[in-house]
Amino acid sequence: MSARTKPLAELEKRIGVRFSDHDRLQRALTHSSFRSSKGDGRSYERLEFLGDRVLGLVVADKLFEMFPNADEGELSLRLNSLVNAETCAAVADEIGLYEFVRQGGDLRKLAASRTKSIRADLMESLIAAIYLNSGLDDARAFIESHWGERLNKSVAARRDPKTALQEWAHQRGPEPPKYEVVDRSGPDHNPKFRIKVSIAGVDPSEGEGSSKRLAEQSAATAMLIRENVWKDEA
Repeated sequence: MSARTKPLAELEKRIGVRFSDHDRLQRALTHSSFRSSKGDGRSYERLEFLGDRVLGLVVADKLFEMFPNADEGELSLRLNSLVNAETCAAVADEIGLYEFVRQGGDLRKLAASRTKSIRADLMESLIAAIYLNSGLDDARAFIESHWGERLNKSVAARRDPKTALQEWAHQRGPEPPKYEVVDRSGPDHNPKFRIKVSIAGVDPSEGEGSSKRLAEQSAATAMLIRENVWKDEA
């Protein structure tokens, strides 16, 4: 994709938020590759840090309200499915957020599958910009508007996927699943892990998460679904 090709007013129209400070909105849409290539010292990374927390708070509060009988484990599973990179990137794509990003030429050469985490980060930075522009109520309204259907159809809580995978592996042989970190990216305050899980005689699967535990759960879930042990409820 090219550098921003559409005016910020078009984005404001799409998301239903008018910004008093376009400079902050522009910062929320500036990737570090543009910063390094143009000498601009600002990118969306600090805003991403804040937006991740605002999104988590709003979604957790909504789930707490919607599922009064759910325990902590079920709420955590639902929360993770709603704030992970896949969901954030999907919402960003629905808005067309990538059409407005400022980025360096090297980033534009990446395949879409490799920019999922970037699109997710942009979504979080936009949420932070909305929060700073007009407060939590407007950020909440934006999130509930774009996550609303997902909140109502969030993945049904299951048992711990690592436990389920270990039991399935035990039925196949004595060796337990093996987990391996294949990539770690992102700043120290907001890391992203990619984990590979392997079982003898089965193709490995990978998963991503903001911690090793969440990435391991994601990888285990991917294998359980692929091997038809679990039904894909996404």
